[in-house]
Amino acid sequence: MAAGRQRRAAADTFTARLKKQWHRARVGMRRAAVDYFRGDGSDWIALAGLLLSVPLIAAGTLANSVWCAPAALVLPIVAGGLLLRPASLLGLYAAAATALIVESVRLGPYTEGAARVTPGVVLTVAACGFFGLLVAQFRSRVGVPWRRGGTMLFDLRERIRVQSKLPKLPDGWHREMALRPAGGQSFSGDFVVAARTNGGRTLEVVLTDVSGKGMDAASRALLLSGAFGGLLGSLPPHAFLPAANGYLLRQDWDEGFATSIHLVLDLDSGDYELYSAGHPPGLQLSAGSGRWEEKAADGPLLGVYDGAQFDSVKGSLRPGDVLMLFTDGLVETSDRDIVEGIDRLTGEADRYVAGGFHGAAWHLIEAVAKDVNDDRALLLICREGPTASAAR
Repeated sequence: MAAGRQRRAAADTFTARLKKQWHRARVGMRRAAVDYFRGDGSDWIALAGLLLSVPLIAAGTLANSVWCAPAALVLPIVAGGLLLRPASLLGLYAAAATALIVESVRLGPYTEGAARVTPGVVLTVAACGFFGLLVAQFRSRVGVPWRRGGTMLFDLRERIRVQSKLPKLPDGWHREMALRPAGGQSFSGDFVVAARTNGGRTLEVVLTDVSGKGMDAASRALLLSGAFGGLLGSLPPHAFLPAANGYLLRQDWDEGFATSIHLVLDLDSGDYELYSAGHPPGLQLSAGSGRWEEKAADGPLLGVYDGAQFDSVKGSLRPGDVLMLFTDGLVETSDRDIVEGIDRLTGEADRYVAGGFHGAAWHLIEAVAKDVNDDRALLLICREGPTASAAR
């Protein structure tokens, strides 16, 4: 009992209370900083800092206008356009205008010497303020502050990349995927969703090409990849494309169609089915004959009309065989039809038959469609022969 009273007395000392208050203040400041970075907090901290910088810059200009020119007031104005809300930005502009007036009066007419407030300086500051206000209003309308804009784009790119990751396959199988967005961007309208179903015995892969390209199609690609990933494995293979077609129709997009190809592969036997929705055919390399064969299934584009039927084509991958799936950006351009593009793709792929197709997907895109202004995707599924398996 006495020891407990001593501990409570020690906890009630002035030093202990001071430490508790300091800890609470630190936690509060940290939370406020995190909220501000995420765009959820108030902008009063940034406003106070920028308002304080205006008189400091004005004082520097009055002290030495050669090194601290009157045009330096554009610095807090530009920062305010990125950090502040439109209402707060107007207060900052009022402070900057007052500083310009004070500088003009104290430095004298611009005709009497250099480094003074000239009409050009006033126009420059006003133009920066105008564009800063436009940026702030656009940001306020979208509801995404600049502090979160880059983070959201990075998160969007990473989600598409993670959802396009292919599952690990058992020994004797090799898979690889290469994706090249249009114009060297980080976002693409092509995506892949894949899963091992039926207790891991079956590999299901869906390669989709959303209408549009690059950033224009990235948001729709993210939405569809999440929806298709939820449908994959939850429905029988023959019901996947009809369900995906119905989902696109319900979105009622102005440009809402997509092409897709659905592979259902038995990893034990090598037998597979291909379902297509207006997608370019798959290509299978037969190890016995060394020839490429087109595997074309029938089906309309996704999102065009309700009640569409999608018929499959069947095949089998024997040891040494390769199955190649791709989007039209890889084989079709304005000056080259799809037949010519497929011939060129298979011709380049023949170079990898002897050495195996490990690392071939990226190089094939580079060789066939390096400078094409369209999204390009290539998927390789290889059933390795006994020699390749032993080498691995």
